[in-house]
Amino acid sequence: MEAQVAGLVSAGDVLFVLLGAIMVLAMHGGFAFLELGTVRHKNQVNALVKIMVDFSISTIAYFFIGYSVAYGVNFLHGADTLAAKNGYDLVKFFFLLTFAAAIPAIISGGIAERAKFNPQLAATFVLVGFIYPFFEGIAWNGHFGLQAMLESSFGAKFHDFAGSVVVHAMGGWIALPAVILLGARRGRYSKDGRLHAYPPSNIPFLALGAWMLTVGWFGFNVMSAQSIQGISGLVAVNSLMAMVGGTLAALVIGKNDPGFVHNGPLAGLVAVCAGSDVMHPLGALATGAMAGSLFVWAFNMTQNKLKIDDVLGVWPLHGLCGAWGGIAAGIFGLKALGGAGGVAFMSQLVGTFSGMAIALIAGFSVYGLLKKFVGIRLDAEEEFDGADLTIHKINSTTED
Repeated sequence: MEAQVAGLVSAGDVLFVLLGAIMVLAMHGGFAFLELGTVRHKNQVNALVKIMVDFSISTIAYFFIGYSVAYGVNFLHGADTLAAKNGYDLVKFFFLLTFAAAIPAIISGGIAERAKFNPQLAATFVLVGFIYPFFEGIAWNGHFGLQAMLESSFGAKFHDFAGSVVVHAMGGWIALPAVILLGARRGRYSKDGRLHAYPPSNIPFLALGAWMLTVGWFGFNVMSAQSIQGISGLVAVNSLMAMVGGTLAALVIGKNDPGFVHNGPLAGLVAVCAGSDVMHPLGALATGAMAGSLFVWAFNMTQNKLKIDDVLGVWPLHGLCGAWGGIAAGIFGLKALGGAGGVAFMSQLVGTFSGMAIALIAGFSVYGLLKKFVGIRLDAEEEFDGADLTIHKINSTTED
């Protein structure tokens, strides 16, 4: 994502980035329907409203604070200045906003069915305004000298073309503390530790969400070039191959379970983001297959053995598969394995673990403070009904 437009910006570049922003914006509908189809029926309205409002809060936080934290740019200029270069700077903000807003959308799936509405909005503002752009600036804008240090030490910077670590691992590893601090849904585990199954409420909606995310992901990855001159068909085909690898691996390892099958392509796409511009398609296929397998294994482990009630499996899907993608770029991006080169395994390792550490610290800090001072979990009656007071009002209006 460090790619910048050289020389003059054309109107075509503006349209290119704008179309990418629109495609990734549509992915947020995918997040909504993926969660809608997975949670129980009584929580569906809550899921839909939460994703929409989270995106709106993210826009305000990133416009006024986050984009400046990451890139040192603010929008307090006159309209004539903002319209320069056909408004390229504004559509670039729009595009990068859709990435930033993925952080609360990812977290939403993990904390579903028992998290309070308003505290989550507060967390969204802090995460998108400060935490996410802090690491975004390190990875994509050279802040604090980490990239320079990695280049001088290992011969290459940390490479994350479209956000396996910057977006997905960050979101997944922030979500993990939130899920742990919330605790499991009531009735999810018996006193003797046995798992009570809460099957998806609507497989067609789940599948629709997966397809919306999958299609939009080609804007997420390909448009990360940020200019027409930088577009690469290799990124598109690598995204395709990773998607297929993730799907087939999840099909086999998940024993034909439709929930796993529809999350498999997402696992592959999460993992290929980082190295989609440097891998050979066969490397992308292997990366996606490993991600699909990792997701199924980790989802079962967290639910059954660790007793972590991560509703949509966002830590396995985004946290672990995102981290794997950051490391995989340093393996399959090497020329020795058919890649284009320009990457270093140790740089990928350091960059990936740096993102994970920042995310964990932020997750425990933000959600820990909210839990201490305002509470983050619905009371028993609200959780039984499936929503907090904000959504009750919507339901009452609908019923009347």
